[in-house]
Amino acid sequence: MPLMDLLALPETWEAFYEYRTSLVCPKASARELRDFIDRRAYLPVCESAARGDPFPLPHRTVLSKTGSEKKRVVYTYPEPENTVLKLLTWLLLRRYDGVFADNLWSFRPGRTAKDAVRFFVSRPEIAGLWAYKADVRNYFNSVPVERLLPMLAEVTEGDPALFAFLRRLLAEPLVLREGRPVPEEKGIMAGTPLSAFYANLYLKDLDHRYASAGVLYARYSDDIILFAPTEAAAKNLADGLRAELACRGLDRNPEKEALTGPAEGWTFLGFHCRGRTVDVAPATAAKLKAKMRRKARALQRWKQRSGADGERAAAAFIRVFNRKLLESPAGSELSWKHWFFPVINTADTLREIDRYAQDCIRFLVSGKRTKARFGVRYGDLKALGYRSLVHDYYARGDEVREAADPGETAGG
Repeated sequence: MPLMDLLALPETWEAFYEYRTSLVCPKASARELRDFIDRRAYLPVCESAARGDPFPLPHRTVLSKTGSEKKRVVYTYPEPENTVLKLLTWLLLRRYDGVFADNLWSFRPGRTAKDAVRFFVSRPEIAGLWAYKADVRNYFNSVPVERLLPMLAEVTEGDPALFAFLRRLLAEPLVLREGRPVPEEKGIMAGTPLSAFYANLYLKDLDHRYASAGVLYARYSDDIILFAPTEAAAKNLADGLRAELACRGLDRNPEKEALTGPAEGWTFLGFHCRGRTVDVAPATAAKLKAKMRRKARALQRWKQRSGADGERAAAAFIRVFNRKLLESPAGSELSWKHWFFPVINTADTLREIDRYAQDCIRFLVSGKRTKARFGVRYGDLKALGYRSLVHDYYARGDEVREAADPGETAGG
């Protein structure tokens, strides 16, 4: 059945709801989706799309990265259109999954970024290999649409209504900027649901080329890593990858580019691997500590302005980072417990983060950076709601072992 027809079927939406709520899904998001489906709010969008009516223009937003001068441009469609596009993306990624190579790990059914890291760590030769890591600069917004459209036409050849709809969205020359329509080259529009499928598709041939050549390689959207037995071989592959990206109209981000030897290990998707040891990447830990530092300073200023006591400020700090690290943040972001804990096999960086968080909390309670802050005992932190990453990491392992069938634990 054509995908555009599936969008209007209640059973399609029920399957989508079951999938979404089977993941780490905030309760508020689940309730909103349930209400959307029950009201059949998707029907007007589907009927309009079937008629070929103009789709609402995407709204352009510039986001500032916290603690940095860097900015990121994202695009959003209004509701209910955005929710309908989420379902369409879900359908696309499943119907056309067979066109992608096994070395692509992003946005695919039955595989995750964590699976990619596990795959490499399981390779017996990985500890002796050189690694080259590359990141495509502004990938989503820089994909040349005129080069993507023929690829999209080929993949969706049997579904002309689908291609016509996707082409209209991609070829739309206008975006809404501060409420006014303006022309803009916007690529595949970071932030919009369909960009996940397009990001996989645009570099599909590159993935297959490395797979055919037998190169140990992985891509997760705009993040690419490949391995070679020697430094010279790794540099040669790196030169080739740079040329491949350039001929496709893409630029690398030099700040996120790295060539590392066996002694240094390699970093991919927020994980750092050396030999058989998998930990949180140093850059990821540094970013988290910077966020903690900024939040502690902001709460200290708030405490001084408002006359609030230190325990109230510390409790606010704890709530923010418990949610980020151990619970389920709003939207699609995963907590550290859900992202890192299932893969890492050392608590070294978690212990480092624990110490830093405890220091921030003691500072907020005592108002001091001196040794006097250690008058705030660990029991005092726990009474305010503090949870140790290391404790939760090992507790989670116990829960997994208790819940698993013995054969499953042994056989994987």
